[in-house]
Amino acid sequence: VQLQASGGGLVQPGGSLRLSCAASEGNFDYYAIGWFRQAPGKEREGVSCISKRGDNSWYLDPVKGRFTISRDNDQKMTYLQMNDLKPEDTAVYSCAADSLVMSLPGTNWCRPGWYDHWGQGTLVTVSS
Repeated sequence: VQLQASGGGLVQPGGSLRLSCAASEGNFDYYAIGWFRQAPGKEREGVSCISKRGDNSWYLDPVKGRFTISRDNDQKMTYLQMNDLKPEDTAVYSCAADSLVMSLPGTNWCRPGWYDHWGQGTLVTVSS
């Protein structure tokens, strides 16, 4: 599967953005999809991940209640709706896929090292 992320940009604190991740090749519903971010000088971290059928999701604690992940398997698209953005959300956001990740409730299955197929990133800058 090949992935391409889009939708980043400059937004003021409190604003919203929707990131999109388009997939091509392969059977999209074979893969769990995740959104990851990397801020300057920091390690990449999992932001939100969604299971193959979209029936389970995981969120990083600081984004809970502000970000929403969704997917459309027919269109081979995954989205990350980001509301009430904060300056600390500034980072390069990337989407990634993996067919072996198991979305077990109560576990962190959104670890960057568990995802094998990566798209290029899109920069999100939250600043006034």
